[in-house]
Amino acid sequence: MTDAREVDPEAVEFEVVPETDQSFENALAKARAGDRLTVDDGIELITTGTDREGIDPERKEQVLEAADRRRAAVVGDEVTFVANLNNNVTTACNTGCLFCNFKNTAHAFEADADVEHSGFTKTPAESRAVVADALEMGIYEVTSVSGLHPAFALNEEHHEILQGYDDPASAVNYKPPAAYATDPGTYLEQMAAMSVDDVHLHSMTPEEAYHARRGTDWDYEAVYRELAAAGLDSAPGTAAEILVDEVRDVICPGKIRTDDWVAAMEGAMAAGLPTTATIMYGHVENAAHRVEHLKVVRDLQDRTGGITEFVPLSFVHENTPLYRHGVVDGGASLAEDELMVAVARLFLDNVDHIQSSWVKSGDEHGLKLLNCGADDFMGTILSEEITKRAGGQYGEYRSFDDYVEMITAIGRVPVERSTDYEKRRRIDPDDGPHGPTLGPRADGTPMLAERDGTEGGTGDGDGGDPTPADD
Repeated sequence: MTDAREVDPEAVEFEVVPETDQSFENALAKARAGDRLTVDDGIELITTGTDREGIDPERKEQVLEAADRRRAAVVGDEVTFVANLNNNVTTACNTGCLFCNFKNTAHAFEADADVEHSGFTKTPAESRAVVADALEMGIYEVTSVSGLHPAFALNEEHHEILQGYDDPASAVNYKPPAAYATDPGTYLEQMAAMSVDDVHLHSMTPEEAYHARRGTDWDYEAVYRELAAAGLDSAPGTAAEILVDEVRDVICPGKIRTDDWVAAMEGAMAAGLPTTATIMYGHVENAAHRVEHLKVVRDLQDRTGGITEFVPLSFVHENTPLYRHGVVDGGASLAEDELMVAVARLFLDNVDHIQSSWVKSGDEHGLKLLNCGADDFMGTILSEEITKRAGGQYGEYRSFDDYVEMITAIGRVPVERSTDYEKRRRIDPDDGPHGPTLGPRADGTPMLAERDGTEGGTGDGDGGDPTPADD
């Protein structure tokens, strides 16, 4: 496991650099015309021209305008959001990603460990209780992304395979559930537990899928088919960070490589599951890495067509090892956020929906990103943990009335949507108060009215995150 203290920021050098033979003017003309962009085009747009240092304000506005026009042409003026809950199962993890402050070293969770920590592990029964409770509030999506607990296995057969290794802790990051104070159950048990009524379960990142097949010769499609049979409805394409291995070597050397991330995504879609895709930017990578990442996603979508949305995630740095040990001195600027969303819209000509994250950006800047090419504004969430632990300050909850007020304030149309975008309901701003209607127990009643006012409807709190460790 790499420690951030071992990374010398002065020694971080990359082969992929933002240099092109293209001009900004030609790239912008192609973007405006709707032509498919090359990587060089994308680099010119996201840098506002490699012929100049820094971001040129006038050129930036030209890129944002092109992206906003493309957004209007592709999806119109609707801004979508979902009624969702985050129920992450455990913070126990031994991967050691240097951008993450969500995890707790798994050793701290062992039954005989005398280690103070603020983490958690939920049993399947506890996960089910959390979801059942939230269903009464009207949610219809459960997002669950968790640490890579060494006792987590796909099923009982997987436990037997992992136990058969000599020194399984070192060989395949495995210790039996009995070694821990709380047994997380198997992945299949957790999926079944969270599949209450007709709730949509959005879980099992490529990294988690790798963990659910480690030490075996099982392919990703087979693993995702078992997860789907247990209740999984779609898979989040997090754990992507930057899909260029020379960057992953620095920020997450213990994580899967780019080709494994792609293979897992292909396996999920082959199993009939829709997916999302993300990027986590603003740390050690450069502009060329960001566009190379977009190319990986676009190529994957060309082959599969199963990605429903792309989610740019600005690195929240304050409490992360990368920042504490001086590898980075901050995150992306507001202008970089705007250009990331805009170029994602222009480059990903085969992905309809681009998300703006209020958890990462806050309300004001999140709304600005909706005028830079984004058309989705996340979900109610109900709880948020990963960004908060990394230093995020923008809260954990949004009500439907919050959404309607913010979206109409920028002249757009608020729309409640299902996870896969197949169900949509336009909301009349004058017909309030507003609540979800698409959930199995939703009847339009406002969610969590008791959290308004003194209880902090949009205040800080604890919980889980749709974009962990990224993400």
